[in-house]
Amino acid sequence: MIFQPDAAQSSLKLLFVSTPVGALGSGLGGGVELTLQNIAEAMVQRGHQVQILAPAGSKLAGSAAQIPLLPIAGTLQPTAQTQGRESPVLLPEDSVLANCWDYARQVEHQFDLLLNFAYDWLPFYLSSFFQRPVAHLVSMGSLTAAMDQIIEQTLNYFPQTIGLHSQAQADTFRFGDRCRVLGNGLDLSLYQPVYEPAAQPYLAWVGRIAPEKGIEDAIAAAQASGLLLKIWGAMPDQAYWQSICERYPGGGFRYEGFCNTQQLQQGLGQSRALLMTPKWIEAFGNVAIEALACGLPVLAYRRGGPAEIVESGQTGWLVEPDSVAGLVVAIGQIGQIDRRICRQQAEARFSMAAMGERVEAWLMEILAESVSHKR
Repeated sequence: MIFQPDAAQSSLKLLFVSTPVGALGSGLGGGVELTLQNIAEAMVQRGHQVQILAPAGSKLAGSAAQIPLLPIAGTLQPTAQTQGRESPVLLPEDSVLANCWDYARQVEHQFDLLLNFAYDWLPFYLSSFFQRPVAHLVSMGSLTAAMDQIIEQTLNYFPQTIGLHSQAQADTFRFGDRCRVLGNGLDLSLYQPVYEPAAQPYLAWVGRIAPEKGIEDAIAAAQASGLLLKIWGAMPDQAYWQSICERYPGGGFRYEGFCNTQQLQQGLGQSRALLMTPKWIEAFGNVAIEALACGLPVLAYRRGGPAEIVESGQTGWLVEPDSVAGLVVAIGQIGQIDRRICRQQAEARFSMAAMGERVEAWLMEILAESVSHKR
């Protein structure tokens, strides 16, 4: 049975519940922040109503700033990347995660469906206690046994409700073939392609500055190539960054700070290429499609989501994981990439409209399943 809202319901009412590891706009939530904003905008463009619950201090940028956002106070959650495989479930005092979902429980009847962006145990467990269907967009691969168990349990109780970003991410889960792979997309109008980069060439690296992102490999490759590496991203751990600076005293890299999309694309577009050096299975890699939208080749390890985004030899080069020497070779081949093709591939594969269509179809199927169960 296909879900068919009646005339009064042609516009769905959707409640998005954000990641609890940081305020939207802070960069602490990584790619989840951009993904949530883009999906919210895409749903509004398709005629749906969206409200967002997010940690206090959250801000939306651009046209998304018009979407209602309710800030929720509380203590931020620790990031899953810092937890070991057998780590227990953690919930700090006055948890913003618990506060968000307590509020969601109170207002759920105002909405047709809730969409969870938190990679955390609690929202999956609570799905059974909500009257409205809860969809979950999982932002990471398999990291802890507790998370794997609760995601699979949710999938068993509520088929169709688990969304992922890439096949590489799905392959980390034993139940990945039962999840919906949705990809990602951007508002490409915010990214102006640059086909002739700056006369003084430099490389770019963008992301949260944390061990799993492998920034040290990018620095080593840039130093070996004799090119400046400009670095953009949130810095949650100053001590880690200081240790990187001490390990690579030769310089050749510069931290540019964390900035908004407009500022980022201006600096990104003038660089020769983006380096992506993840040490873990990146669920997708929004910065890769941001780079392509700027006309920028991407040099990435053949690991995780970026390996499904980059077409080696066409929009950049894929390098064997953890091979700094391979990165150096790829840097020497940047000139073989046509920057116009990079932009064309972003338009063909990663538009916001295409992403919105995929997400809407997924949510409609969840609603259809919910209606059939109630009957």
